[in-house]
Amino acid sequence: MGEKVSNLNDKGKFKIFGMSPTMFAIITVVVLVATYMGVLPAGMIGAFPLMIVLGAILNEIGDRLPIVKDYLGGGPIIIIFGSAALVAYGLIPESSIEIMSNFMKGEGFLDFYIAALITGSILGMDRDLLIKAAARYLPVIFGGVVVSFGLTGLVGALMGYGAKDAILYVALPIMGGGMGAGAVPLSQIFGTSLNVEPAEILSKMVPAVALGNALAIVLAGLMSKLGQGKPNFSGEGKLMKSQAEPDHEKETEYAIDYKFLGMGLLFSTTFFAFGKILGNFIPIHSYALMIITVAIVKAIGIFPKEYEVGAFQWFRFIMVNLTPALLVGIGVAYTDLNEVISAFSITYLVLVTVTVLGAAIGAGYVGKLLGFYPLEASVTGGLCMANMGGTGDVAVLSAANRMELMPFAQISSRIGGAFMLIVATALLKILT
Repeated sequence: MGEKVSNLNDKGKFKIFGMSPTMFAIITVVVLVATYMGVLPAGMIGAFPLMIVLGAILNEIGDRLPIVKDYLGGGPIIIIFGSAALVAYGLIPESSIEIMSNFMKGEGFLDFYIAALITGSILGMDRDLLIKAAARYLPVIFGGVVVSFGLTGLVGALMGYGAKDAILYVALPIMGGGMGAGAVPLSQIFGTSLNVEPAEILSKMVPAVALGNALAIVLAGLMSKLGQGKPNFSGEGKLMKSQAEPDHEKETEYAIDYKFLGMGLLFSTTFFAFGKILGNFIPIHSYALMIITVAIVKAIGIFPKEYEVGAFQWFRFIMVNLTPALLVGIGVAYTDLNEVISAFSITYLVLVTVTVLGAAIGAGYVGKLLGFYPLEASVTGGLCMANMGGTGDVAVLSAANRMELMPFAQISSRIGGAFMLIVATALLKILT
């Protein structure tokens, strides 16, 4: 058995999704024939093969395109925008788009994936690191918001767009936690305060959110490349400078065990359900409540080590095997390429770019002052505030090759996003 596994992982031969090109080609033909004949099964049994095949192909392309692979994050960028392009230009049958979109949204694949990453990455984290980082992380987010708003207002004034409009209609929605938890409630707040239809406000905010998300992903890939070999700037996945080298003991101390994987599946989905229960009583997003719950369990050390290992192994299994498939789902179900393209004007593009850069610079600077690596602080506290919530977190961390930082990315998107709704109410009173 050991020899067979070794042969499967032989790096001397070209593999795609861990298999020979011939085998992958046969599978691809079957899946695509089913897709274009309109007989792809509904639900995950149809969504999984199509998303995995598309993800594997687009990932190979992205990891081989010279400029893209070196500076823009490689595969993840091409998977997301390539999938979005296939939808925008009608190259995927509508029935298959519906299957994948429903799998992502209606059947909760995105929640399933993020639950595994949050539970496994927190329980697999060093306990001392968790306690130290938690107390210092919110100022990192605040630093990104302040610099982002300040720069966007200044550039908006200089370019004739107006400082107030630049902050309210560009910076605020970008930093607001995505679409459903950000732009939509923001439009309601604006509508009530300004006596304007929320739909009118939303139409102004959507292009900013979409374009900001795209730029955050690109910048994450670029920063990851530029940070290589710069130990004062990048922790190569470590968040804090006082943190020891990444400890992979949990991967090697215990052999991969089917029971451990099953426990990890159960723990991640149960913690997610518990977050939903708490959400009925506490007015905070269920993701944030889930993070807090898992963090408390880790901090007080009530889980036996083998339970933590199970959650960690499950997280690694999901991340290694299903990330490209998830990115396809993000491209298909959550990325409207036409909205991104329609938002392109020089002034608007400059304002969005300044917003995203300001978030990264502010978070990185404050992070450095508080003992974080600037790159990791920029990505989690800055770019994960500027992206589109949970989907953006996956895309940004994947582009930066720092998926293990998902808990901190989710704090930015969920707790930081909720904080921005409070900021929006205050800004409307001050600026209008």
